[in-house]
Amino acid sequence: MSLISRLAEKSWLPPGGEGFADPADYRPAASTVGLYLYFGVATVIFTLLIAAYLVRMGVPGMEHGGAGDWRPMPEPPLLWINTVVLIGSSLAWEASSRSVAWERMRLMTVAGGALGLVFLAGQLLLWRQYQAAGYFLAANPANAFFYLLTALHGLHLAGGIFACARTLGQMGAGTTDSARVFRNVRLCAIYWHFLLLVWVLLAALLIST
Repeated sequence: MSLISRLAEKSWLPPGGEGFADPADYRPAASTVGLYLYFGVATVIFTLLIAAYLVRMGVPGMEHGGAGDWRPMPEPPLLWINTVVLIGSSLAWEASSRSVAWERMRLMTVAGGALGLVFLAGQLLLWRQYQAAGYFLAANPANAFFYLLTALHGLHLAGGIFACARTLGQMGAGTTDSARVFRNVRLCAIYWHFLLLVWVLLAALLIST
């Protein structure tokens, strides 16, 4: 097909036919659009907080850097354990989104959500370990940023677990709209991958300072 012919095509018409095409055939679902808009907003929020973190820490080249009261936090093994758990959760979601068998999809969805809960529990335990060691929220700016960033990430993950619960509810209700369930599982997987990427960046930032 020539370039001129392709430019002259009317995308809203079905190929070789008359009348209007169903928007569902060429327009992404509202949930998909909403998820990517959410990614944009979340990316802006985390970027601004990371920029504030670097400025407050006093990175060379950043204006108004550090006031000399920045004391980095230690790296307990639980920080790495939680990271491995979140990676496992993301892998489980990827396996779920690639499953063609209904039972395997449900099993992997349960595994992904359960590991997400384990990660959140591990984060709360990590907070308790830090507080037991005297690293309180108001003790120094590094502590405050750590609690803020990890709490914000945890809230986003809690939202993903809520979406996981809704998806499992649809599976258990014997829905006939399997396409919707498959789409929701795929969106949950993408969401988990996004949160894993954010966490890896946050962990790398926190342990490198």
